Amino acid sequence: MSEYDSQHPQDAGHAGETQQQPRVQVESTPADGNIPYVQAYDTQTGKPLVGQQVVNKHTVVKTKTKKLPIFITALAGCACGALLVIALIMSGTLDIGGGKNAVTAGTSGSSTQKITIDSEDTTLAEAVSAKALPSVVSITATSSGSQNGSLSQSADESDSSGSVGSGVVLDTEGHILTNNHVVDGYDQYVVTMDDGTTYEAEFVGNDASSDLAVIKLKDADASKLTPIEIGDSSKLNVGEWVMAIGSPFGNEQSVSTGIVSALYRSTAMSSTSGNTIYANMIQTDAAINPGNSGGALVNDNGELVGINSLIESYSGSSSGVGFAIPVNYAKNIADQIIDGKTPVHPYMGATLSSVNALNARTNKLSTDSGAYVASVVEDGPAAKAGIQEGDVITKLGDDEITSADGLIIALRSHEVGEKVEITLMRGKEEKKVTVELGSDEELQNQQQDDSSTDTGNGGITDEQLRQYLEELLGQQGQGQGYGQGY
Repeated sequence: MSEYDSQHPQDAGHAGETQQQPRVQVESTPADGNIPYVQAYDTQTGKPLVGQQVVNKHTVVKTKTKKLPIFITALAGCACGALLVIALIMSGTLDIGGGKNAVTAGTSGSSTQKITIDSEDTTLAEAVSAKALPSVVSITATSSGSQNGSLSQSADESDSSGSVGSGVVLDTEGHILTNNHVVDGYDQYVVTMDDGTTYEAEFVGNDASSDLAVIKLKDADASKLTPIEIGDSSKLNVGEWVMAIGSPFGNEQSVSTGIVSALYRSTAMSSTSGNTIYANMIQTDAAINPGNSGGALVNDNGELVGINSLIESYSGSSSGVGFAIPVNYAKNIADQIIDGKTPVHPYMGATLSSVNALNARTNKLSTDSGAYVASVVEDGPAAKAGIQEGDVITKLGDDEITSADGLIIALRSHEVGEKVEITLMRGKEEKKVTVELGSDEELQNQQQDDSSTDTGNGGITDEQLRQYLEELLGQQGQGQGYGQGY
């Protein structure tokens, strides 16, 4: 049995309140109907993706279908009928004085654009909005042959082949950070700035497993770009004021305020494009709706602290439970992409699957939860540490591991090259080993090689995808879960 700090599903409507969250006991194989099933939707097809429950940093909770499901929904809108546009971003420094002092906002560096507001008549939300909105962009992604990829195409001429999202301006070279699910599967991008200026953009790179991507504006005027000011998500505190900015349901330049409801929320989701790990996300009650994907979550200094990515809801709209990828992680991935590198993640070199009460009895395991080691890669980090096929991993450092996807979520909190202590069960004996984490770059390169040699629709074949997922995600039939990059 494990614990996690989370709202009871029936109390989801109160997620934005500041009272202490109740501690809920969760069985590894729940016997009741109170564990919500979490579902995401593919923004291209509208088909549901496989989901996992959002969990606390130190806990992994298995999912169970419930009559009234909670949905975790990716926030990019399909471009059908009215476009669901997103936006948000911010840049500069914000110095807020009291009394008759002015509020000054502007970008750091040699070219400073300042906004001066009389603080006697200005609220914090107004000052932060004034700083942030110049950095907001909307992204319309389409496939070759669809008409709404043209700069002259109006919003009401869109068709079902497009996706609309939002992004943040990273630099004066025109690099835009957004969610991967906003641009994934498309090859034409139109970016609309806050002043209505439009640019075509090109794809730079992505990290599908982190749901992050970078595109770059073509022929952009650097003097008209306002890069966002980057904050420090590691310094966030529960209860801290934040603002989400974007275009929910196509309502452009919309801002909403709230607080940091919780930290270290994590989940894993899978689709035909691979497994996505959302590790240590920021939970907020600031209203986030479809149309906010790739947008920014900012603090009271107008600094970017997160990339809005998911919502948890019974209806698919905001219920006060939104999630943002921490900017420290997102910026690191973006920098690797811009530098032409393959974003890498910790890798153990083991194929894993989840243990539950049923397969524990079938395989005569000594524990009914954990990550079962189906195989180990020869000379990989796990093999070098002495981990063997048939072991069941139950802890990574101080984090309890109750499933395979829980292990990869925990691994994302560590770095390539870091040494971590693994607790495992070998038969009825508990053992501790130290693993020096490797990099998953080789597996990612293999996936890219397979994709480049495919002569079909430009992507990997179903068989190549199955083989890759089997190797990378550990779907070996031993349990219900799967993971990535171990």
